Amino acid sequence: MVDSLQPRRFGAGQQSVKPAHSSRRLFMAFEFATASQWRSILFLTLTCLVLFLPGFFTIPPIDRDEVRFAQATKQMVESGDFVDIRFQDDVRYKKPVGIYWMQAAALKTISALGVPRAQVRIWVYRLPSLIGAIGAVLLTYWTALAFVTRQGAVLAALMMASCVLLGVEARLAKTDAMLLLTVTAAMGAMARVYLSWQRGEDPAHPSWAPPAIFWTALAVGILLKGPLILMFVGLAMAGLAILDRSAAWFWRMRPVWGLMWTLVLVLPWFVLIFLRAGETFFADSVGGDMLSKLGAQESHGAPPGLYLLLFWITFWPGAPLAGMAAPAVWRARREPGAQFLLAWLIPSWIVFEAVLTKLPHYVLPLYPAIAILTVGALERRVLSRSPWLLRGAAWWFAIPAFGAVLVIVGAIKAIHQPVFPAWPLFAVGMVFGLIAWWMFEDSRAERSLLNAVIAAALMAGATYGVVLPRLTTVFPSQEVARALRNVTCVGPRAAAAGFHEPSLVFMTDTSTLLTDGSGAADFLGQGSCRFALVEQRSERAFVQRAEAIGLRYNAPVRIDGYNISQGKAVSIAIFRSEGTE
Repeated sequence: MVDSLQPRRFGAGQQSVKPAHSSRRLFMAFEFATASQWRSILFLTLTCLVLFLPGFFTIPPIDRDEVRFAQATKQMVESGDFVDIRFQDDVRYKKPVGIYWMQAAALKTISALGVPRAQVRIWVYRLPSLIGAIGAVLLTYWTALAFVTRQGAVLAALMMASCVLLGVEARLAKTDAMLLLTVTAAMGAMARVYLSWQRGEDPAHPSWAPPAIFWTALAVGILLKGPLILMFVGLAMAGLAILDRSAAWFWRMRPVWGLMWTLVLVLPWFVLIFLRAGETFFADSVGGDMLSKLGAQESHGAPPGLYLLLFWITFWPGAPLAGMAAPAVWRARREPGAQFLLAWLIPSWIVFEAVLTKLPHYVLPLYPAIAILTVGALERRVLSRSPWLLRGAAWWFAIPAFGAVLVIVGAIKAIHQPVFPAWPLFAVGMVFGLIAWWMFEDSRAERSLLNAVIAAALMAGATYGVVLPRLTTVFPSQEVARALRNVTCVGPRAAAAGFHEPSLVFMTDTSTLLTDGSGAADFLGQGSCRFALVEQRSERAFVQRAEAIGLRYNAPVRIDGYNISQGKAVSIAIFRSEGTE
């Protein structure tokens, strides 16, 4: 409970109402876990592990972006060149070097611990994303403490930990979970300085901690994804300056010293890559990647409003409460706390809706603001009682029910098995979702949210931990790599025709040749211990060329699967040069 003598802050109103007797034990456990700062941090960390670890080690590499990042990191470590970024012989300059350094550090650490074949274990490259996701949840808690009570801050962090979108990004070796961490750190530091200024506080010796966190987070964010973090921060600052008709508070962020510190962290690599590649990196990164998103890049174009529609799935299970909180949040929009959070949220959301290229994870750094705004309304007991918004509570049951059916049907179609071990988890998840819906009341919303979080954990365990690792047909590269590991010849080399997914290069070898059917036949004829990985659509060209050059080869082993990147079935024949075992 926040002292009522303190200046009024959004979301820091009355003490939370205790839930009624039903689900009382669950809420008592929650109260025990949040009774102190350290208990809250431990509770959130353990909850993140329960939510994020299922499938983390067992889901094979997923094409294409995840494997492109992992393979570029793998080549960095193999070559010892930690400046340039390449996928095989092609430069990969879409993103700066930050995530590659983090993944390389993970790979070298795990290798030093003696884990065999660490360089082809995709979970090693996912470790920075796992750390980023857990760190982002803890930083959501830290940021929320500036706006709501400790229990409210834990609830906001739980919304982030259990949301569908972060659960996906925590398991992918990409930049987005780490970017979320840096944006949340920067905005949390900025919030403390801004709210202090709004309260009229003028300490003689202001703390250096918030500026240090802010500028360091800004530098790391730039090294991860270029100037994108500057958009989140800059639009929020501009919005606050317009609403307050002043930006005097920003001088408390020590901008001169902070900018110098940011440049010290960021400039060295940018100078080195400029000396190595000239203007190519900036042309590819800014012109080829960032500016091209203004159009429909890589067929990911969509009209405005898509993110709002996806929000009800990607922010589940917090989405129903967010919908109920929206009217109260808008009424409180001129309160300093709500004003800051809306400045974080609305301008960047409008930009993303306006840009033609749309991918679900683009708006992830805005979700902490939504979680804190939702908890602010929840703590004040001002959730909307509008019937059509209250019906949104049914979403707590609908998502587990529809999700379970979708996953089971997909598994039956992919591997012709109903994956029975996942059914109990799905069933119990639906039960907790049903409890969250049936027992929802405005005065006891925390109870429903806690039940929904348990439902999310069970759904994650079933989907990521049980079903996805069993879908071997949608990961044909793993089966091909397993077949090549079983050969007896020394130093096998491979060429692929018709199936050029990055996962194949990652799982086999960096030197794997990506060619056509004719090129695969020529490759096979150049020596022993060679393998041609020929997709069915390229087999005719392979056979014709083999006959033309008099190539003799063994009967192929065939691997059937499904290319999820292209949405079509594949059948890959593994041809061996004659005499190769």
